[in-house]
Formats: sequence, structure tokens, C-alpha cells
Amino acid sequence: MKLKVVLGGLALAGLAACVETVETVDLSTAPGNTAEANAQQACLRGVANYTGNSDVRVKSSSFSEAGTEVIVGVGPTGLWRCIAYRDGSTTGITSLNDEGAL
Repeated sequence: MKLKVVLGGLALAGLAACVETVETVDLSTAPGNTAEANAQQACLRGVANYTGNSDVRVKSSSFSEAGTEVIVGVGPTGLWRCIAYRDGSTTGITSLNDEGAL
């Protein structure tokens, strides 16, 4: 009987170690997201200035420490690519549309 109690206690102790801990993380405040949001804003400004069209929106972005690629929608059908850096500068603002078909 004593052996069953000891084995039962060991089994419960073993199961207690299997408790899953869940942690909630707010990704909107993660450092990468802030840097990516800043890069998106820099590209929106850069593309709007370059094209002379203020109807701009982020279609997608790919964050990187080296430079964030942002794809920007311009007007109803335009797609533009931009690279933004941590210092707020941008480069490589180029149209992704087939301009020969325009």
C-alpha cells in the first residue's frame, strides 16, 4: 500500500512538471514592427513625392536590418517598389507596372 502511495505521488509530481505556460506578446510594440512601420511611412512619402500622386498605400513590406523593401500601391492600378533605411532615407523607387502597356 505504501508503495502505491509513493508511486502515485511520483506520477502526480511528474504530471505537474508538464504544465504548459502561455505568454501573450503584443507584436505591435516589437522593435522590428516599429522599424518596419517607419520604413513604410518613409516609402509612402518618397513614392508620393516621386510620382506626384498622394493616393498611396502599402501593399506589402519585407523588413530587413539592411533595408526594408516596401511595395506601394499608387492610384487605382500603379505598383511601385521602394527601399527604406533606418535613418528615414529611401532609394530604388521604381515602377513595377509594365509601362509599355500603359
